[in-house]
Amino acid sequence: MLGGAEGGARVGSGGLELPPGDEGREGVSTDVPPGAVSLARPMDAGSIGPELDWGADAWSEVRTRAQRAGRAYIWLNLVEQRLRAVVAAVLRPVYEPVHGDDWVVAAAGPTGQEWVQRAVAVREVSRRKGYLLDPADDNVLSFLTLPQLRELMVQHWPCFEPYFDDRRDVELALDELEVTRNVVSRNRALSEAVLNQAERASARLLEMLGAGGDVPSARRLPVDAVEDLVGDRYADVVAVHPDRVRLLRQFPAEDIFGGARRLDAIGIGLNLLVQNFSGRRLVRLAESGSRVRLLFLNPASSAVKRRERELGMKRGELGRAVEMNILHMRRVRARLRDPGAFEIQVYDETPRCTAYLVDGDGADGIAVVQNYLRRTRGMEAPVLVLRNGDKVVKPGEIEVGGLFPTYREEFEQMWADSRPVS
Repeated sequence: MLGGAEGGARVGSGGLELPPGDEGREGVSTDVPPGAVSLARPMDAGSIGPELDWGADAWSEVRTRAQRAGRAYIWLNLVEQRLRAVVAAVLRPVYEPVHGDDWVVAAAGPTGQEWVQRAVAVREVSRRKGYLLDPADDNVLSFLTLPQLRELMVQHWPCFEPYFDDRRDVELALDELEVTRNVVSRNRALSEAVLNQAERASARLLEMLGAGGDVPSARRLPVDAVEDLVGDRYADVVAVHPDRVRLLRQFPAEDIFGGARRLDAIGIGLNLLVQNFSGRRLVRLAESGSRVRLLFLNPASSAVKRRERELGMKRGELGRAVEMNILHMRRVRARLRDPGAFEIQVYDETPRCTAYLVDGDGADGIAVVQNYLRRTRGMEAPVLVLRNGDKVVKPGEIEVGGLFPTYREEFEQMWADSRPVS
């Protein structure tokens, strides 16, 4: 038999020496039966050591990480699904007639034998444990990762070459995504710079893989994958900016107005257009066939004086600024061969919003909208960016309209009640 260790400790069945517990502490019973071990009472929670609660800063950091990882995952998911569909469309007709359901294994060849067999094994385990909830995923191709799909494409590039301009562009975009994929799969911190790089690479890849351009206005306002998937929660609002400065930082005036075939704008002074899009560009726009209608608040109206008081401006200050903008637009109109394509009118009613409707008569229209606040100048007011066109909410279900038609109707009503500037 094993005797007791020095100091009252016992030797457990695993051969480890256990502590004597509370033996000998004041106020604690030392009546321990032979062969038993007395465990010390747990320490108070406050004496564990490091603080376990997450403070505001920690929660903010965690939320930021989760938001970035979520955005990156959506892009990666779209790219992987699209690349899987492209690989199947190109390689299945080549290998399936000979190898049947094992066409992916055959396509991988000797160089890809290890990872394709691993995919086969994972598929079998998923089958046995009931993880395959969708029959469409019951194939080896669904268990290949993005790098493995890329390997199939590279191995069989002559088959893919007719569909792509440059193999190097595809590989570079996939290289850029690999860093993000590793970070997201391991729940590590994703920097904003890497996320932006991944989004650009994903959008470029989807375009190369033939999955881009299905939204008519994408040429002017690139489609955000997150917006496209969850945008039905927010009608046709695709972006919200705290002020006009941050809008222009992400959506410059050239991107908003450049190449427009139709431009309708209503506001007080229309500074977003007048001060950020040159008269020379407006002339070229109109000469290329664009139709422009600009609706200013009458600088001599009582509504201008009320707005000046709201903003704490000197008397006549706002009126002079609006008048200068109208004069500038008149000079632009005077340089055109067809002044009728560039109309300027004024209204006298209380201004309620400023709205710039670009190509608002078609499905590719966008709008930049700001509502007037009593103590906030237009430069500082929140900005909504709207995308025109019907949105598919669910298969077979289309949501017609949104905020865009509301502001378009507001413009048309105000235009009908306004008068032209000579």
